[in-house]
Amino acid sequence: MHSESDLPWEQTQTLVNTLVFKHTGKYLSDIEIEVLQGAWEGKSYEEIAEQLFRSVSYINKDIGYRLWKKLSEALGEEVTKKSFRQALKREWQRQFAPKAASTPTSNSAIALEFPEGSVALDSPFYVERSPIEADCYKEILKPGSLIRLRGPRKMGKTSLLHRVLAYAAQQNYKVVRMNLRKAEKLVFTDLNKFLRWFCLDVSRQLNLEPKLDDYWDEEIGSKVSCTGYFQAYLLEQLDTNLVITLDEIDTVFNYPDIAEDFLALLREWHEEAMIEASWRKLRLVIAHSTEVYISLNIHQSPFNVGLPLRLPPFNPQQVQRLTQLHGLTWTVEETQPLTAMVGGHPYLIRLALYHLARQDVTLGQLLQDAPTPAGVYSDHLRRCLGNLNQQPELASALKQVVTAPSSVQLTSVAVYQLDSMGLVHLHGNQVTPSCELYRQYFSTHLA
Repeated sequence: MHSESDLPWEQTQTLVNTLVFKHTGKYLSDIEIEVLQGAWEGKSYEEIAEQLFRSVSYINKDIGYRLWKKLSEALGEEVTKKSFRQALKREWQRQFAPKAASTPTSNSAIALEFPEGSVALDSPFYVERSPIEADCYKEILKPGSLIRLRGPRKMGKTSLLHRVLAYAAQQNYKVVRMNLRKAEKLVFTDLNKFLRWFCLDVSRQLNLEPKLDDYWDEEIGSKVSCTGYFQAYLLEQLDTNLVITLDEIDTVFNYPDIAEDFLALLREWHEEAMIEASWRKLRLVIAHSTEVYISLNIHQSPFNVGLPLRLPPFNPQQVQRLTQLHGLTWTVEETQPLTAMVGGHPYLIRLALYHLARQDVTLGQLLQDAPTPAGVYSDHLRRCLGNLNQQPELASALKQVVTAPSSVQLTSVAVYQLDSMGLVHLHGNQVTPSCELYRQYFSTHLA
């Protein structure tokens, strides 16, 4: 069995996948991860094979051989099932171990990254929120699967989507990335225009010649035409599975007439996989910031089927992991003041640690200045305030939340909007500020 001095499994998996991806451009396959975990747990090949319902020869001479070969090449030294733990521990200490206790290092082995946009696939600063990633990887292998990712903005949805697509591509699936927020407003003029744009963009990303006019029939309607185009043309052209991620899908909530039909279409395609072989190739991943605040028929909504996953804030152990990656040797207890100030919000945690690692500011000064124009969060807070000032009723609702001595109740739409911005926490029908930073800042800056 593994010893207490070994790296934790989650850390081991992240390190190995990062090393192998940097060397090969691909992550480990699902079964390679299973064998790696079995070896990490000290199991014999016989035990691993029995657990996975495979032959010992296949696990040892096929999967095991490839796994240790990849890891040896990525580490630059020969490793085996018996020696990989110590080799990984040395690599982690070389790359990630902090240099001095409780203070930032001036020459950390990892180049610091300013937290902006999604976290790159090869970035060491991506911290998994187990078991969410593993659940996504397993679900995407299932025919006709649908995964629903929900979380406020800047919580890591897009970073996770990229990893799901990278894993799917490693399985030789075709992948399509779609961010509905990037679509021009003209696209949302009517359902027919939107669905034609949708089909064109998928065709383009698959490097297939668009043939909409061959399948589009205004007499039978755009929904049937779109379905026929996918089934008879796009899916028929593929000799493998297709994964489509739809980021910022709540963009369509602003266009109820389009949203009702488009979302029902996604639900229909998911259900068709149960009876039509061609639809089993399609797997959908949809990401959104809010609950659905438009009226949808319960039997047509994609938001009550598939695998639902909500991205939570970082827990104390995940925050501590990030501090280590930034060259700090904080204990879990030492992370608590920062976590309490920003509520474990991944982006806000990373922004603070970036400046602390650069020694731009001390932790005490950072916390003191956090809700002020002199703090590291000033740009972020001003953007949030600007959005709120354009929606006076929403600003008034948040003012009520941050100035109340206890939780309050708001209208459904206000709750959805504030939750999508990550500004509040929901407790049943009750609402509170999502963190102390927002309580302090908005209680003084909202008119």
